Amino acid sequence: MPRYLEDLPVGTTDSYGGMVVDRDEVIAFARAYDPQPFHLDDAAAAANPVFGRLSASGWHTAAMTMRMSAARWAEQGIQGRGAAGLDELSWLRPVYPGDTLRVETEVIGARPSVSRPELGLLKIRSIVFNQHDQPVMREITNVMIQRRPPA
Repeated sequence: MPRYLEDLPVGTTDSYGGMVVDRDEVIAFARAYDPQPFHLDDAAAAANPVFGRLSASGWHTAAMTMRMSAARWAEQGIQGRGAAGLDELSWLRPVYPGDTLRVETEVIGARPSVSRPELGLLKIRSIVFNQHDQPVMREITNVMIQRRPPA
């Protein structure tokens, strides 16, 4: 059953995920988009006092979060129509190969679009946790969503 802006009021929460961070994907993503030594090489990562071992790019963490969110929205029938940007993106601690990520979300704003009456805007706070329930990333996104069609 489709879900629209009107079905997701402020205060709506959700929890989902369970994505395991794959070492080969960490390195492939870093090679393509964030080629820093601590994302590519075990020895360089071990020498870095912040990471201590090979870690995923923060951008890779954001991409994995997007993948989990897109899958959840499809599963729930949420009628997303794209994003209008981020208000906040914070990487709180390193993400390592073998970690398992999950997401907790809360709708913190919801309003009809002024310029596109068929759409609305959701402001969603997402916190990504590792398998130890430690927060690793926090973001506030602005998502366009279909409004319920007139009866």
